[in-house]
Order: sequence, then C-alpha cells, then structure tokens
Amino acid sequence: MLSHERVWAAIDALAERNSLSASGLAKRAGLDSTAFNKSKRRSSDGRPRWPSTESLAKIIEATDSSLDEFFALIQEKSTFAAQRSLQPQRSVVPLIGFAQAGTGGFFDDAGFPAGQGWDLIELPAAAGEGAYALQVHGDSMLPLYRDGDKLVVQPNAPLRKGDRVVVKTVAGEVMAKVLERKTPAVVELLSLNPDHPHRKLAAGEIEWLARIVWASQ
Repeated sequence: MLSHERVWAAIDALAERNSLSASGLAKRAGLDSTAFNKSKRRSSDGRPRWPSTESLAKIIEATDSSLDEFFALIQEKSTFAAQRSLQPQRSVVPLIGFAQAGTGGFFDDAGFPAGQGWDLIELPAAAGEGAYALQVHGDSMLPLYRDGDKLVVQPNAPLRKGDRVVVKTVAGEVMAKVLERKTPAVVELLSLNPDHPHRKLAAGEIEWLARIVWASQ
C-alpha cells in the first residue's frame, strides 16, 4: 500500500542515489527548486501533500530511472519503516538556548534550524520532522516551565487556540506563550507566567511561530 511518507522517502532516496539534494533533484527535473522541500510536504493545516504524477515522471526521466525502480525504492522504504516500528523510537534533535535563538543565524525564515552553533540532545520518544529543542533560562515561564527545561518545538505542526507556542519577533525577542487567537493580521498570546503581560502582535512583527510538542520536566 502506498503512503505519503513512503512516496516522499522514495523521492529522497532517488535524490541521494544520484548525489543530489531534494532541491537539486527538482531543478534537474525542470521543476521549481522548492518543489520537494520538507515544508511543502504538508499544508498549513497539517494535511499531507502528495507529489503530482507529472513531477514523479519528470524526476524518473531526469535520473534515467524507471517506474519499476521508483516503486522498488518505495518498497525498500516500507520494509525499513516496518523494521523500525519494532524498535523503540528515539530522536536526536538540535538544542539551543532562548537567548541564542534571538541573536539570529540559527533559523531560516520558517523557523527551522539552520547554520551552526547547535548542541544535540536525545529524546525518549520520536520527534516529528524538523523538530528541535530550546532550553529555558530564567523564571519568566513559571510555573509551567522552569529554568533548564527543554521545550521541543515543531515549526510545521498545525496551530490551534490553546496551543503552547514559541514565538520569535523580527526584533529578536523569543518567548513561550499560549496561542489565544491568530488571524492574517494579528496574533494574540497569553502569558504562561501571571507576572508577565499578555501580548498582541501584528503579523508583520512575527518572524516565526512554532508549536511546543513536548517538554522535559
């Protein structure tokens, strides 16, 4: 049975087999260089996006492969996934402090890790694709999060009212809040700590917004 994850894994494997990145594979096939970016594999509400049959035909032709070879890659990834499912799932994710996160150079404009300067930590459970950890410093997030806690965030996770989120402003401020309301024009955030004010930010003030999916406490 085909699945969203297996098809995208096969595309990544085809790129690797030809010493290409996913972006390089797309360009070789005459597609937009961002066509196979990980951020394009799900819609803004978290639903899976499938590659078109036209794009699949183009990358098969561009790599001088065949449909049978591509389906073999799908089957190979399926077998690997089945083997992994029998093993305890753990993840290693990048880790950085909140203060460093505000200095720039560590994230792309979608809030994904970029560049250098990251430490790595192992989580006791599997983390989603693109997840990373931020380490809490100080008491501004008490009583929910304490100094030294690690918050795992996932930039491509869908957002809903009541979610705990990490926000970075264009001014370089990084904060953890509770999402109260998000519209195309404004984002309203509730403070975790009653001693700190709630925030209302214009959309243009926000560099990125990511959901907290796990915390070490």
